[in-house]
Amino acid sequence: MSKHRATLIGFIAVLLWGLLALFTVGAAPTPPFLLNAVCFFIGGTLGLIWTAASGGLGQLRHVPPRVYILGTLGLFGYHALYFSALRLAPAAEASLIAYLWPLLIVLLSGLSPGEQLRSGHIIGALVGFAGAALIISGGGAGFDPTALGGYLLAAACAMTWSSYSVLSRSFGTVPTASVAVFCIASALLSLPLHLAFEVTAWPEGALGWASMMLLGLGPVGLAFYVWDIGVKRGDIQMLGTASYAAPLLSTLVLVVAGVAAPSWTLALAAILITAGALLAARASLRNG
Repeated sequence: MSKHRATLIGFIAVLLWGLLALFTVGAAPTPPFLLNAVCFFIGGTLGLIWTAASGGLGQLRHVPPRVYILGTLGLFGYHALYFSALRLAPAAEASLIAYLWPLLIVLLSGLSPGEQLRSGHIIGALVGFAGAALIISGGGAGFDPTALGGYLLAAACAMTWSSYSVLSRSFGTVPTASVAVFCIASALLSLPLHLAFEVTAWPEGALGWASMMLLGLGPVGLAFYVWDIGVKRGDIQMLGTASYAAPLLSTLVLVVAGVAAPSWTLALAAILITAGALLAARASLRNG
């Protein structure tokens, strides 16, 4: 598989994450960790079925335990830290800090063997982050010193996903099917957290149940498999910068669905995110 094709496959994850907010809203009032458990179980089960159908279950026995630990910590750790941060800090500000992960991917990837970090990657990531910041922090109340714990958890969240993504590149020979095990393990870890901290509530109506199923199939399912292919075999710096399109796409989807209203802030964010992606793409072409 060519690097270009792997990068495009990885970008499918960004497109799927653009549906995350819509399906999450649709699955209300299901609490986060219960939603996490159900969706990761769906994504993991489908992955195991696909692996079994392609005759690849045997290869999962040869995956080093440290890879399963890394993958589970990446998927489960990110979501556990993110949901916890939202409990302790304002949602807009916590989300903004958590969304430092694409920038961290670009910066950390420069430390990987065979990668060259150019100024265009850094500038593109910063411009993209500015666009994401406009969307996520729009209407925010500013930083609250009493919510410091939540901000720190959000920062840990960003570091967790960026580290997972970059370290995954070191295990390029590990089959993507291993992501199914990451998902099942994350579901099993999410369930006790739900029982300990949440009140059980299920989606309302057929639309709510459909939203939860689609969430497990796409943004919390297929997205992790294609992301694995992208970060292992594609242009990880380009993917990191392109990931800032996720909050833009998410907001656009909400606008189209009538859940959010269009604004000049959204238009400016689109320009910034597009410009950042183009800068990173130009830097990647120079690397090639």
